[in-house]
Amino acid sequence: MGAALRRIQLGSALSAFGTGFTVPYLYVYVAQVRGLGAGTAGVVLAVFAMAALVVLPFTGRVIDRRGPLPVLMGASVVASAGVASLGFAGGVTAAVASAAVLGAGAAVMQPALATLLVRSSTSTTRTRAFAMQFFLQNLGMGIGGLVGGQIVDTDRPGTFTLLFVVEAVMFLVLGAVVSTVRLPHVPAVSPSVDGVRTAAAGPGGLRALVSHRAMVQLCVLGFVVFFACYGQFESGLAAYGTEAAGIEPSALGLALAANTAAIVVAQFVVLRLVERRKRSRVIAGVGLIWAFAWVVAGYAGLGHGSQTMATAAMISTYALFGLGESMLSPTVAPLVADLAPESMVGQYNSAFALCKQLALAVGPAVGGPMGASLHAPYIVTFVVVSLGITVLAMRLGRRLTPVQDQPSLAVHSRVVAVSVPESAVPVPATAH
Repeated sequence: MGAALRRIQLGSALSAFGTGFTVPYLYVYVAQVRGLGAGTAGVVLAVFAMAALVVLPFTGRVIDRRGPLPVLMGASVVASAGVASLGFAGGVTAAVASAAVLGAGAAVMQPALATLLVRSSTSTTRTRAFAMQFFLQNLGMGIGGLVGGQIVDTDRPGTFTLLFVVEAVMFLVLGAVVSTVRLPHVPAVSPSVDGVRTAAAGPGGLRALVSHRAMVQLCVLGFVVFFACYGQFESGLAAYGTEAAGIEPSALGLALAANTAAIVVAQFVVLRLVERRKRSRVIAGVGLIWAFAWVVAGYAGLGHGSQTMATAAMISTYALFGLGESMLSPTVAPLVADLAPESMVGQYNSAFALCKQLALAVGPAVGGPMGASLHAPYIVTFVVVSLGITVLAMRLGRRLTPVQDQPSLAVHSRVVAVSVPESAVPVPATAH
């Protein structure tokens, strides 16, 4: 791992550590600590998501024109200002405005950071780079959540303000760390990983991206992936666990901890298994694992076991989701980068981030009511959606080049090419 990549990973991990301080407690802070009510807390969370949907369509072009470094540094300052002001917000207007600023800054950071990783890695090291980032982000967020939990006290608003200040400082630390990174010059046009342009030459921007069918299919697949998993964690699956399975709310914390633990423990074991396999088949495997996870959740809520068994089943569900996430981290994000022409990496990353954000907005709206009241249809729906991931992944595989689907083929072909001994090369016969 190069020096630039190490600095980016460090900044990302520290930023995630700061985010872990506040994410588990944002709803409680707005609704109870500031006394603004559940309705206002819901609005704050919605505005946070909507701000991302507003800025992401414009982010990619700015990244490609100005470079990911200045965009990430600017976004870190904006996010820091938003989270700091949220920590001191005492009224509805201040809380909503702060959430909008924070949401916009945090949304821009995602594709900028992904583009930085692409610029600092090669097609052969990219898989491991994104896996390491995902591992460090989850580890940082988990540690941040644990430390934050030892600080917060609902009877002392100042303890919550401290959490938001810590997160604000960590955003600034991210900007400071990445400011020391020096990136190689990027030409206006360059080939993809297999030596062939992945998007046709011609008009850039949205038109070129939409005409790239493999990328469009990947965006659809990404939406379904995030809808089926992340879009359910804090809404439908939580409601289903407490209403249908009857588990204690505190057990949801254990389930989320199991999810993080599964990622941390499995990430590098899984990485060795997936690095030399086709990406489309790895993603298809995730769909099967998640379908089984939903079946286990169905047993928790629709079975006739004890509460202890239901709790164990729900914890297992979250752990299975974590296993799938550890398989996705080294496949999906690097695939976005490998599909993108060098001059449009920022736009491709932003388009994928937009699909993710849409899924995170739609997922709770659909899953929340179903998980709370339509228990059997909820489980059946998401078993089918998870199987849909498998189908979409296999269809995507047919649109990828062999090297895009399995980057290790490029490494193998280069090794074979340089290792052929001279004696193996036929020598033309000399005329006598």
